[in-house]
Amino acid sequence: MAYDAKFREAVLRHIDAGHTYKATGLLFGLGDSTIAQWKRLRDETGGLKKRPLNRTWTKIDPERLRADVETRPADSDAKRARRFGCSESGMQNALKRHKLTPKKARSICRARRG
Repeated sequence: MAYDAKFREAVLRHIDAGHTYKATGLLFGLGDSTIAQWKRLRDETGGLKKRPLNRTWTKIDPERLRADVETRPADSDAKRARRFGCSESGMQNALKRHKLTPKKARSICRARRG
């Protein structure tokens, strides 16, 4: 649950007034570690605005995935997942996340019908 910036400021003003983390936590219904994180954030950045998340890919490199889809558009998600060393659902999520939709050649689709 995200707390409003005004609420966070009120909690830290209470700490700055000399109250302990334990007493402040009991008063506001917060854990000591939450209050300590907010205080550390304020000390490091000068404010209480959340830091942006800096996430990167772990197993599936988006550029490598894009190249793979271009070179082998007819491969199944299972085959692609084995090549990348991840689960099939992980591959499906990565394809969706990067808006990559493998297009099958019309000749492949017709061959399956006939």
